[in-house]
Amino acid sequence: MTVRWPDLDSLELLLLVAEQGSLGKAAKLHGITQASASRRLDTLERELGVPLLHRSTTGSRLTPQGQVVIDWARATLAAAGDLLEGVQALRRRRDVSVRVAASMTIAEYLMPGWLVALRRALPEVEVGLRVVNSNVVCQMVQEGEIDVGFVESPSVPQGLTGYHVAQDRLVVVVAPRHPWAARRGAPLEVADLASTPLVVREPGSGTRYTLDRVLAGWEVAAPALELSSNAAVKVAVETGVAPAVLSVLAVAAELREGRLIEVPVRGLDLRRALSAVWRGRTRLAGPAAELVRLAATSRAES
Repeated sequence: MTVRWPDLDSLELLLLVAEQGSLGKAAKLHGITQASASRRLDTLERELGVPLLHRSTTGSRLTPQGQVVIDWARATLAAAGDLLEGVQALRRRRDVSVRVAASMTIAEYLMPGWLVALRRALPEVEVGLRVVNSNVVCQMVQEGEIDVGFVESPSVPQGLTGYHVAQDRLVVVVAPRHPWAARRGAPLEVADLASTPLVVREPGSGTRYTLDRVLAGWEVAAPALELSSNAAVKVAVETGVAPAVLSVLAVAAELREGRLIEVPVRGLDLRRALSAVWRGRTRLAGPAAELVRLAATSRAES
């Protein structure tokens, strides 16, 4: 047998009738007409299967069964009140905090500016930021560990929503003493890049994913060195270990100062989208949505 839960508003109305001794007074306090109140209580009696009120020209009073129901209703309404207060507290906590994870390139070179903008817009918001590679960011979103993530991958796993917030470009870089540095802007062939051992980021990073994707179909040499941070890769390249492919964001200072040299590659598109990701197909709300909006606005203004 299917049991229907009693309507909480009807229970509250019944409680008012018991306190006021009048259906009309209870209806007025409840903000409805007496006829509507009567219909609600008739429905409640049918749903519960017991008589609740004796109605007369002098007023309304509870039946013995109604008195028992009232005692239970008080506890039920109090519990419902506790539930609503608890949910409101959770909502307030969500509205003043946001859990974020970002891939290393985004976290190092873009996230600081985005967080400054978020602090200006919502000064009361606390941000918890985790810095991991793009693969781990997506895992954390899927498992509900964070509210929103930022990744360098061109696609996102099933079950996640992705939103393009910025554009990036990978570049081939070498030390000034490397033979490729003497090409004086002459483009490198893709086959030469693919066949050369490189210093690369670890599997799961957005940079490594993009590189593997654009070189798919070519005979690719084994890495010269595999490292888990942009900083470590740059040091290895500067010391002459091997060339590398990194975000232009990560090497801007080194290129400007001449510590690294960019080598163009003929016919190779190394542009990539940077995306915000979150669970499901719903729209973000609160500070997480504002952070994504500010990130996208920053892209439009840059």
